[in-house]
Amino acid sequence: MSLLSIRGLNQSYGGSHTLWDVDLDVEAGSRTCLMGRNGMGKTTLLKCIMGLLPVTSGTITFKETNLRTIPADGRARLGIGYVPQGREIFPQLTVEENLRVGLGVRRGQSRTIPEQIFELFPVLKQMLGRRGGDLSGGQQQQLAIGRALVLEPSLLILDEPTEGIQPNIVHEIGDIILRLNRETGVTVLLVEQKLPFARRVGSQFRILEKGRCAAAGAIEELSDDLVREHLSV
Repeated sequence: MSLLSIRGLNQSYGGSHTLWDVDLDVEAGSRTCLMGRNGMGKTTLLKCIMGLLPVTSGTITFKETNLRTIPADGRARLGIGYVPQGREIFPQLTVEENLRVGLGVRRGQSRTIPEQIFELFPVLKQMLGRRGGDLSGGQQQQLAIGRALVLEPSLLILDEPTEGIQPNIVHEIGDIILRLNRETGVTVLLVEQKLPFARRVGSQFRILEKGRCAAAGAIEELSDDLVREHLSV
């Protein structure tokens, strides 16, 4: 069953057509890796899902709700957590204040940071009073994921979560994605360039080529031929 379903999606930047008739399904409970070379439309697609870029035509459906009628902040309230490329934490705010930003759009009345965040990321509990900008790249990525998880989302979208992060933290983030998916059932959609990470963490893959869906399947079906054709630089 699809939690997120995209049909015939087109998007243009000025006179440049970036997404062409994209069809994409993200099954409930899956860990779907969105792959492709640089400039193929992956980040653009995520921003369209989140309402951060206008869509020319097509449908985006989440839990039977037409997302195109919902403003960006409303999409978070529906249960979509988003970790953008480059993390985009607030560097002048403390770790605790960054996490509390996520509470502002959370469904329900609770204004308490879920304890699960600190179980997943113990370093954040140790650094609650530190400014976000003082954290290392890996710690900032953990904070960005933690801020998205404050919403207790049913869909977690991650745009290149391993970019610019030291290998030990990359492995840790992989562990956390797998644990979240298996223990809480959260569905994951992530853009990922690192093939070993994608194969370890993903259950499904979707490849974009020049703004179009070029291939899709279970992660075990991501063959060397597909990698050579669509992913090798």
